[in-house]
Amino acid sequence: MKKLFLVLIGILSLGLLVSGCGQKEAPASPAAKTTVLKVGATPVPHAEILNVVKPILAKEGIDLQIVEFTDYVKPNIAVAEKELDANFFQHIPYLNKFSTERNLALTYTAAIHIEPMGIYSKKIKNLNELATGAKVAIPNDPTNGGRALAILEKAGLIKLKDGVGVSATVSDIVTNSKNIQISELEAPQLPRVLEDVTIAVINTNYALEAKLVPTKDALFLEPKDSPYANILTIRKGDENRPEIQKLTKALTSDEVKKFINEKYQGAVIPAF
Repeated sequence: MKKLFLVLIGILSLGLLVSGCGQKEAPASPAAKTTVLKVGATPVPHAEILNVVKPILAKEGIDLQIVEFTDYVKPNIAVAEKELDANFFQHIPYLNKFSTERNLALTYTAAIHIEPMGIYSKKIKNLNELATGAKVAIPNDPTNGGRALAILEKAGLIKLKDGVGVSATVSDIVTNSKNIQISELEAPQLPRVLEDVTIAVINTNYALEAKLVPTKDALFLEPKDSPYANILTIRKGDENRPEIQKLTKALTSDEVKKFINEKYQGAVIPAF
């Protein structure tokens, strides 16, 4: 009887053991999926503005990776070749001209801000002091070069052919009463040549990088109704990508508007 009891106990224990081995732990819930979004930008103010929206997008499951550039060519090529998802550094006239010349299928989702271009100097404090034959530096890319010439015209230093607009070149100057000598240089170099020229027409992002304060240091600033709004550029066909739409929404948010107004004090102006 005792032996039978022990056998029954053994069978029962074995059954419980087998039953326990057969039970599976509940699978762990999968981690939330993160989408990587690579955006090219020049350092100031574009990368700074993107850093404002980085935590906003993180809450939406988007890992915003900011790739900094210091030129105006590579960011568009990188978007077209799918090395980047978007870029943020240029205005509409530049995008239109660049895309047409290189046959790139690029577009934009929103205008984010305007950077008034300005005339700067380390040699004079007023444009009335500009001497005959003074050396003047402007950007050498076609769109910004034409924009700089338009600013020189608005400042009363030259007169351009009627109707040339953003496509103006030095050859379109019809009046140059002070015979200023214009040199065309790469846009990032312009702050560095201020010691060598009398004045230079400089894009605000490069002025800010050089610690120039446009509203204080510029001898003349482009009017605030400038059509040169900086945009978020993407590939055509990506307009409806959820992560692109979320990035656009974040860049046109109240948080970004407040940041721009407080950080740049009129040197950069929200365009939304």
